[in-house]
This record gives sequence, structure tokens and C-alpha cells, in this order.
Amino acid sequence: MAAVNKVLVIGGGFSGMSAAIRMRQQNIAVDLVEIDPEWCELGAGITINGASMRALQMLGLYEQVVEQGCVTDGVGIHLAHGPLIKELPTPSPVGSDVGGSGGIFRPKLARIMSNATLEAGVNVRLGCTYETITQTESDITVSFTDGSTKTYDLVVGADGVHSKLRKEFFPEVADPEYIGQGVWRAIMPRPETINRVTMWMGDHLKLGVNPVSKTHMYMFITEDRPVKEHIDKDTWPEVFAGLMQEFPNPIVRDLIPYALKEEANIDYRPLANLLVKAPWNRGRLIMIGDTVAATTPHLASGAGIGIESGIVLADELAANEDLNIAFDKFHERRWERCRMVVENSAKLCNIEIHEGDKDEHAKIMGQSLMALREVI
Repeated sequence: MAAVNKVLVIGGGFSGMSAAIRMRQQNIAVDLVEIDPEWCELGAGITINGASMRALQMLGLYEQVVEQGCVTDGVGIHLAHGPLIKELPTPSPVGSDVGGSGGIFRPKLARIMSNATLEAGVNVRLGCTYETITQTESDITVSFTDGSTKTYDLVVGADGVHSKLRKEFFPEVADPEYIGQGVWRAIMPRPETINRVTMWMGDHLKLGVNPVSKTHMYMFITEDRPVKEHIDKDTWPEVFAGLMQEFPNPIVRDLIPYALKEEANIDYRPLANLLVKAPWNRGRLIMIGDTVAATTPHLASGAGIGIESGIVLADELAANEDLNIAFDKFHERRWERCRMVVENSAKLCNIEIHEGDKDEHAKIMGQSLMALREVI
């Protein structure tokens, strides 16, 4: 007998959808509310490492990712002018034969998961979120912004890095802190020579590319910016093209004109991270994903660890009759892994900002990717 029968998931991002799909696989009834009436995941591309693909396989979605994205092998890290510093292997994660690395358009992955959420039988309500949450020892009652009220056994908070739930139930936790870098993302045509994740390390700049389809790749640039500042969106293409100029590699140089086209879909975000000390529950409310463990993209694992947490939470709820035991086992399996991703990503960021040892950067990345291969 499972610890719960009726669950509410607040937030329809990757971690919330993962929890909902997996709980339905465990025959737990699930409602999901998402404040965005369009349920629209914006963005360019997303890197999916082997651990994330293993998680998607556990949800039954790996084949769709292979069909709609691009599975590759290995990571090449170069100096800005071209020489190879390090090749990182990306073997399949433990217990799985999925690819060790890959990429996909972010909206495509969101659509794969949202379709799977509906097909799993999750009761999805869009343009709606919670108003109040009241709990007792035996249940938790939620009033919603559409005026309705319902009682559940558990509420899963997955409302993202700027979580309203975290502010209310973990008021002692500070807001995510800007860490001195911003990330630029764009969609680019894919040259034939780009067949894996490839990065060029400059001074205070890092440029990387990752195939996301047979014809396109996603390009990212992390840039040191000591002060968080507003950058006029109208200038984004010109700024991005200017940053590309810093890399003499001909592959990068040839694509500079494309950065000025609308199809490049340039996006910029200042980087911040957050790690809430476990336990991540307050009574019958538990939080997962960016709500409690938001990372910078240096290990390409933010979405992945959120998807994993949704799976592990569902599995422990199904395997244990006692809710507190399920929570304890969930935290045992998730805390150290999420901590490693958030803190090692921050270390990589720090090395980049302070022009640290590029070999050390590659070493931390390699060790982290190997750790992520281990079972969840």
C-alpha cells in the first residue's frame, strides 16, 4: 500500500511533470495545476546528459527524445583559439543503455513531457494555482485561484526557482543569489563537423555548441558580468554576435551573421543558484526541482536532477506505507546528488570568473559527469 492516494502537484515544469507521470505509473491519483494558461516552455536548446536520458527512459520517453532530438557521444573542451584541452567520455549511465550525451529543442522536450502527463491520466488545470494551503496530521487542503477547494494526502511543490511556496513555507531561505555570470543561448544551423558537445574556453567567456537535431544545434555563451544588470532585449543579437567575435574558431566565425537573424532566437539570463538544506518538506508539503535545488548550467543537469527527483519521490511514496519513511528515503537518495550538482556547478563558474586552472575545470566536470552516471 502506498503512503498516499491523492496528490496535488503545483507547477507544470520538468520536475512537476516527472513527479506526476511517475506517480500515475504507480497508480496514485494526481492533480496538477500550472499558472501559465498556455503551458508553454520557452527557450532555445537543452543539453541532456546520460543521467537525464536514463531518467526520461524510466518515464517511457527516451525513444521520443531520440526521434525528436540528437544523441551524441563525448565532450570536447578547447582553448578559444582551437587546441583541444580535454576529451570527456560520456558512457551510458549505470543500469541503462541510453546514450551518454545529447540535446533537444527545449520546447520539444516540454511538449513530449506535457503530452505524456495528459496521457498518463493526470488531471491538469491550466491558468490556475493555489491560494491557501492548510494541513492536519491526516490530510492537506488547498484552495485554488479559480475558487475551488480540494483535500489531498500530499502536495508536491514544483513552482520553480522563484517559488511562491518556498517563500511561504521556508521563509528563512534567502532568494537565489546572482553569481557573477550570465548565459546567452541561441539556435544555430549545425555544420557537419559538429557531432558532439564542443566547448571553447576563453578569458571570462565560454562558448559551447550541442546538436539538437539533424540540421540545428544550440549555442551557449557564459559571460562574466560582475553586476547583475538589465540588457535591452533589442540589443541581444548584436551583443551575442560581438561575443562570438572573441572566438577565432572558423566554425564560430562563420555563424556570426546568423546570430543577427530572428531565427537564432537569442535569449539571455543572469545566473543564480539555490540549495535549500534538507529536509524539503513541511508536513505533507514537499518541494522538488528548482524550488529547492536550482543550479547554474555548467553541468547541464538542472532539469535532469529535477526529473530524477520527481521519479524518486513517486517511487518512495509507492514503496512505503508510512509517509515520513518515504520522505526520509527520498532525502537520503536526493540530497547528496543535488548538492553535488549545485556546488560543483558553482565551482566551475568560479574558475571561469577568476581565470582559474582550465585543467582543474575539466577535472571537476569529468568527475561530476562520472558521479551522475551512478544509480539514483
